[in-house]
Amino acid sequence: MSVDKDLVSVQQARDLVEAAYRAHAQVAAFDQAKIDRICEAMAQAALREAARIGAMAVEETGFGVPDDKREKNRFAAEDVWNYFRGLRTKGVVSESKDVVEIASPRGVVAGIVPSTNPTSTAIFKVLIAIKSRNVIVLSPHPSAAKCINETVRVMREAAVKEGLPAEAIGCMASATIEGTETLMKHKQTAVILATGGIGLVRAAYSSGKPAFGVGPGNVPVCVERTADVPKAVQDILTGKCFDNGTICASEQAVVCDAPVEQAVRDQFKAQGAYFLSASEADQLGKVVATPQRSLNPAIVGKSVEVIAKMAGLNVPPGTRCLLADVGGVGRDYPLSMEKLSPILAFYVVDGLAKCAERSREVLGYGGMGHTAGIHTRSREAAVRFGGEMPASRITVNTPTTHGAIGFSTALPPSMTLGCGSWGGNVTSDNVSPLHLMDIKRVAFETRPVKSTRPAASAQSSTRVSTPVSAETVRQPAVAGGKINRDEIAAIVDKFLAGKRVDEPPTRSPLPRPVEVEAGSMYAGPASEPPRAGNGAQRTPEPVKPVRETSTNGRQAVEFVSEDDVRRAIQKGEKIYINARTIITPAARDIGEPGEVFAKV
Repeated sequence: MSVDKDLVSVQQARDLVEAAYRAHAQVAAFDQAKIDRICEAMAQAALREAARIGAMAVEETGFGVPDDKREKNRFAAEDVWNYFRGLRTKGVVSESKDVVEIASPRGVVAGIVPSTNPTSTAIFKVLIAIKSRNVIVLSPHPSAAKCINETVRVMREAAVKEGLPAEAIGCMASATIEGTETLMKHKQTAVILATGGIGLVRAAYSSGKPAFGVGPGNVPVCVERTADVPKAVQDILTGKCFDNGTICASEQAVVCDAPVEQAVRDQFKAQGAYFLSASEADQLGKVVATPQRSLNPAIVGKSVEVIAKMAGLNVPPGTRCLLADVGGVGRDYPLSMEKLSPILAFYVVDGLAKCAERSREVLGYGGMGHTAGIHTRSREAAVRFGGEMPASRITVNTPTTHGAIGFSTALPPSMTLGCGSWGGNVTSDNVSPLHLMDIKRVAFETRPVKSTRPAASAQSSTRVSTPVSAETVRQPAVAGGKINRDEIAAIVDKFLAGKRVDEPPTRSPLPRPVEVEAGSMYAGPASEPPRAGNGAQRTPEPVKPVRETSTNGRQAVEFVSEDDVRRAIQKGEKIYINARTIITPAARDIGEPGEVFAKV
């Protein structure tokens, strides 16, 4: 049964990628206004359904809080779209006197969607893919396949009404590991957006395709001695408890500066957190971590009430978050890992330098490159702390959950957060439509390059390139301003000695530009095989025509480029070829699946 499911998943991945690839020829040709109308329609559709698909996600996965899922969906559909609405992704996107930048889409995007943030991540990835004139195929986490497919359906229907080919947005109904690998490695997949576990991200990077992977986020947050303690604690609990801690940027450890320790503890208690005793922390640790010291998926996205019951703990009603004093970081301290639930590790150190040191340790245990936070009234302290962090985002005086994704900061709004080289990722950016485009740069000379051999004048160039003929020989040789008659006589004698009286002089045919079926201009010089007989001279063949007519009246072209194929697809035309036709690899990759080529 499992083998059959894998085969179905693999075949579905292939079919969806190939269909999306064919659709991309149309999408890439859309003008900016049409792309923006399509994205606007999709964003509005997702916004209307934000609450319903959010509730579906909680029901299907068991993770998070319905109203928080709705807010994440709203953020992905509204905030992300509003931020990138005016971004140019077609034609010239930037221009100066010296450099002109031209946007080019990548092609088929493989979007891997997690179970923790399924619907919001799907909304986000579909929007940024289409905005950048790409097409996308999503691989949903198996435990969230229903809500992800419903999200895609809602957005696709809205997009199709605005002219998007339906095949431009695909979603696998049954995604297995084998099917997802097929999607990522398919020859027509251009780029991968991978959000998920570290194993999946590594698979994306080993696929041989360009990939934007997202690592885990074991996020430390420092409460420095000058912090506004009540607000700091409020922000930490807001971020930690949002959607039961399922966003990777949520706080995982509080690193408290010693002078404000008691004030911080008092505020946590006053705002609904519960500090565990040492024995209670041990009980909780056994539930949080598996025997292999990995995170127990049964606690992910669950409420305090559910987790406390699993661990056999009695906590006050209405408790928002569980805190535990932890003596160190690493495998011997299970509560020091990323917990993806309303649980916080608590550390006390003395001074900003020690805060930074402990925070680096936390990041080093499963959060390298992701996010760190600090609460302080000192801008200098914030910058010093940030300079020490191996993290791509350092939020200041805001919930790390909301700050990292660009909800409460000026960072680009995103549901895919790069972790840079620290986390083995290709970027440290908040991923956006900009990452799904190739930018061509037309660069004009700004500083002439010196040469020891100056350029020849037009007259000199003509003289050098003109074949020697009798007319040329009649020109007198000039040396030092005087005619050298002896030299002229020698040249004439040599020329006449090599000529036969009955053979007129010949000229080699010049190559000329040729017109290809779908609009390209290309020609190579005609070949010149040896003339029949034992003579050493070669007689040139006539230049071959661009189109050679076959017996059925069809005309074959000599050369086919990628642009030729795209134009033929858009017009619904065939490109006629024969054994002599030169087809670029990119043109063949597009044309063969679309059955564009016809042999004559």
